[in-house]
Amino acid sequence: MLVLRYSKRRVRSVLTLLALLFTATLEPRATQIQPSGNEAVKAIRFRKLITMNGPAIDDAVVVVEGERIRAIGHEVPPNALVTDLRRYTGIPGLIDVHVHLSYAVERRPGADPFAERPTAVSVFLAQDNARRTLESGVTTVRSMTRPDGADYLIRQLIEMGAMQGPRIVVGGQMSRAWRNSDPDAATLLALQRIAAGADLIKMFGSTGSGANVTGTQTFTYEEMAAVVDVAHRLGKRVAVHSYGPEAARDAVRAGADSIEHAVDLDEATLAEMARRQVVYVPTVDHNRYYAEHAGEFRYTDQDVRNLNAFIVRNLETLRRAINTRVPIAMGSDAVFTMFGENSRELRWFVQAGMTTEQALATATTNAAALLGLEGKVGVLTPGAFADLVAIEGDPLASIDNVINGVRWVMKGGAVVVERGVGR
Repeated sequence: MLVLRYSKRRVRSVLTLLALLFTATLEPRATQIQPSGNEAVKAIRFRKLITMNGPAIDDAVVVVEGERIRAIGHEVPPNALVTDLRRYTGIPGLIDVHVHLSYAVERRPGADPFAERPTAVSVFLAQDNARRTLESGVTTVRSMTRPDGADYLIRQLIEMGAMQGPRIVVGGQMSRAWRNSDPDAATLLALQRIAAGADLIKMFGSTGSGANVTGTQTFTYEEMAAVVDVAHRLGKRVAVHSYGPEAARDAVRAGADSIEHAVDLDEATLAEMARRQVVYVPTVDHNRYYAEHAGEFRYTDQDVRNLNAFIVRNLETLRRAINTRVPIAMGSDAVFTMFGENSRELRWFVQAGMTTEQALATATTNAAALLGLEGKVGVLTPGAFADLVAIEGDPLASIDNVINGVRWVMKGGAVVVERGVGR
């Protein structure tokens, strides 16, 4: 038995070493953003600017050169191309840390969301999802890919400029396909996902999806620990899907970076999340979406009752997480026709006890930290990407102004949404 344990450790060590050698010269995909090619200096004027990096600035001017912010102040540089948005308040581009861009469906009556579609068709249909995401003020997403890898293709098309959409951090999905606990198999699967181009690993740590709100643990603690170990060695993060508390508890103990969806978390687990700064991504609003669209998904009345009951548990867990000072990031879990409603998650955060400013932080600075993009997105400061959103109304007076008040969006120095706003 001693030889067997030793050989398993050797297998994992060899796999990790090979992966390290293979990826040693690679930079994180999320930072490989191509220049826009338009280097003209632009000056965008706002009535007020919420930078998420200090006090709000009245009568603010954001100076943009290329895809980055060059300066923030009150002066318009000579010869700058000026966009006058002094009717609006400026905020950073929002970040949605849990979406499924490639889960796309035709927006026509009777379309089956669950019908199998060729990858090329899904990628084509995802253009609508990507566009609606930008229209909600979200300029960066963490998209959890599906088995055919369509999200990798969407990311590539957006980086090429062939598709308009948010900046994408892709999560390689991992589901168990073996009977017994096997950390080596889990390690190998994680390495395969990373080699395919994943920016992070998403583990299905429990059952639960759509109308299925069960939370039976799938990956074991040992498997989670093995995946976290290899991912962290390669500079990648790990998100664990867990509808129930058991898998979430083991994921926190294993060193996961974020817990997605979980309800009924015990106080010890919440305290450990706060201590380790494990991010909670509650995704409350996606079950509201499923319940409201039950007819499209052919869900029964009992399914709807189960979804609504899960929302109550989700919201209560969120309240306790807030009180325990667990870091929280906004994830909509948008699928199918939910894109464009991404920021509705923020309303639940305020309902659970956050201030509007705290809720806004979950979709800016907190989310950027989870993605490892601090100072690059989710904040307005010199050197950051020029991701700006013009909001009608005061975003700090009511979170509904963030949800419903988006009038203009810039991503990486290029205007991507303009609703009746002129220069």
